Order: sequence, then structure tokens, then C-alpha cells
Amino acid sequence: MGKLVLIVDDEKNIVDILSFNLVNEGFDIIVAYDGQTAIDQYMRNRPDLILLDVMLPVFDGFEVCRRIREQDNITPIIMLTAKEEETDKVLGLDIGADDYITKPFSIKELQARIKANIRRTDANSAKDDQEDTAGGLIIDIERFDVFINGKAAELTQREFELISYMAASPDKVFTREELLHEVWQYDYFGDLRAVDVAIRRLREKIEEDPSTPRYIMTKRGVGYYYEP
Repeated sequence: MGKLVLIVDDEKNIVDILSFNLVNEGFDIIVAYDGQTAIDQYMRNRPDLILLDVMLPVFDGFEVCRRIREQDNITPIIMLTAKEEETDKVLGLDIGADDYITKPFSIKELQARIKANIRRTDANSAKDDQEDTAGGLIIDIERFDVFINGKAAELTQREFELISYMAASPDKVFTREELLHEVWQYDYFGDLRAVDVAIRRLREKIEEDPSTPRYIMTKRGVGYYYEP
């Protein structure tokens, strides 16, 4: 059985095109044409990845993403949007989406992003259970989370991978391009905003004062680094 992808879009022709191409790549497919059905399908089938359109009947893709993230920080969610506005992209990432792609998009690019997200999830699931400590943080590999003073930060998988990757090389400054390549595992074609949003969300969850961070530091004009 192939990996299960939930396609959520109210345009049947788009669903049909995506289904045809993904089935040809060996994926299993389930579909939904509105927000409520999307959540029902998620609850019944627990897909390996969700392709989620923003503009949907009943409630929109942002609300679907919020509701799923209330109980699941692991399943990759790729937002599909016809909007070019920066605010829409940032909002999707802010509420826990792993990625976004703007319509019209290349099927090959979308397939690459799907495979990268699933490959990343599989790689993390295969890791041995262990605990690494870094500074005042506990990075719990088993739970894919970070604990601050005994309290779970409740990170998304992307946020967890980001801090884990940076903490593995403390004090090393990473450019946004490096983080995109190593953590996201593909190029964003010049769009580096995803890194800044992920860093901001991570700071909000692990820093006592996100405006004066203790762990995730900025090297102005270069990038970010982890300070143990």
C-alpha cells in the first residue's frame, strides 16, 4: 500500500488532475471538497499528508489546518492557494502548515514537495528513542518535542526539526538558504519567508521573552544560530 494523501479542494478538475498524477506516482488518494468533509476524512483515515486548499465551502483551509493542529503536530500539511498575497502565505505557516504552493503550480514541483515532506516524516519516525539535552532545554526525540522547565513546548514537526538541526551545531550560523535546504529539503525558489515565520513561532514557544531570545539567535544580515 502506498502513502495516503488527502486532497482537499472544491474544484473537481483540480482534484482529478492531482489524483491522477499522484496515483501514477504510487500514492493512495482520498478527497474532500469542503472543510467539514476534510476533517471527517482526516479523522477516519489519518492520511500521511494533506494537500489543503485555502478557499473552501463550510469553513476555509485555515480553519481546517487549525483544527487538525489542535490534535496533530506531525502530519505534513501543504496549503494550496490561488492568492499571491504575502499575508495569506504567512498565515498558513503561522497556524501550523508545513508548506504552501501557489496556483497555478507545476505538478512536478508539487510531487517533489510531497515526497520531501513524507520522506522527512518517515526519517524522523525511524529514529531511535532518545533524549538530548542542550542548555536549559530537553529535546525529546520520542515525542518530537522540546521541554522547557518540564513543560512541553508542543512544537510542530517542522519546528522540532528546525531546533534539533540548529542545536546539533551550537553557535554555527545558518543562512536561510541553508535551513531551507537542510530542514525543508528543497529550494523555495527565492522565497525565504518560511524560515522567518518558523523561527518566530519557535521563539514564541520556547523563549521566555521572544523579543529577547535566549536560544535562537539572529546574526544580522546572515541568518540564525542556536546558543546553548
